[in-house]
Amino acid sequence: MSLRDLVKPGRILLLTLGIAMLAGGCRSHRGDDAKSGPEVIYARAQKAMKNSSYAEAIKQLEALQSRFPFSEPARQAQLDLIYVYYKSRQTDPAVDAADTFMRENPTNPRVDYAYYMKGLVYFERQANFLERYFNVDLSQRPPVNARKSFESFDELIKKYPHSPYVGDARQRMIFLRNRLADFELHVALYYMRRGAFVGAINRAKFCVENYDGAPAVRGSMKVLVDAYRQLKMLDLAANAERVYAANYPGNTKDIDTKKAWWRRYL
Repeated sequence: MSLRDLVKPGRILLLTLGIAMLAGGCRSHRGDDAKSGPEVIYARAQKAMKNSSYAEAIKQLEALQSRFPFSEPARQAQLDLIYVYYKSRQTDPAVDAADTFMRENPTNPRVDYAYYMKGLVYFERQANFLERYFNVDLSQRPPVNARKSFESFDELIKKYPHSPYVGDARQRMIFLRNRLADFELHVALYYMRRGAFVGAINRAKFCVENYDGAPAVRGSMKVLVDAYRQLKMLDLAANAERVYAANYPGNTKDIDTKKAWWRRYL
């Protein structure tokens, strides 16, 4: 028997012992995880969040909620999940987490944060990276997410007027209001180009009545004047023209409809 043959069993034994020790270590680690309390799991989640390891943070927070749903750390985890889903660009889970927190904790002092984050998630969802990079005009796209964002911020301000998030929410609502008004004007001009003057009037009136102060209101007033004239409703056209002149003095030439100004908006 060669020396090599004598050594082989020893190598096999060492390898077997090594595997056994590794397996034992893994079982011990899993056992430690299984025995970890809510505070320990929450601390791991916080560490992951601090390191921007949002996938790991989500894993820990979801485990915390699953294993200790009625613990105090689990309630805090609900709020943290909204944030880490948002940072991970997981829009639907973030909105679901916000809605769940608001539904299950209506008297919680942090519920205003859930409203704010829900509005912020929809606010960020309006355009993707390429659209923001190339500064794409979104006025022709139905503003579904802008409307949802506006509604969430509006609820926040109405229900929690003293929330620290109100100031930022108001600023974002100004942008959203202008975005929503731009789309109403876009649709009104579309109807004007196709001779659907009643439809144009309805969209222009909605813009004027709901988005006061938005730049698109001026164009909507011009639509009203022109559409009423096209329909031979001269009294209403004259009233709209007086309102336009009162709000935009010195610009009455803008509402000269003989040249069909709306056709410039393709």
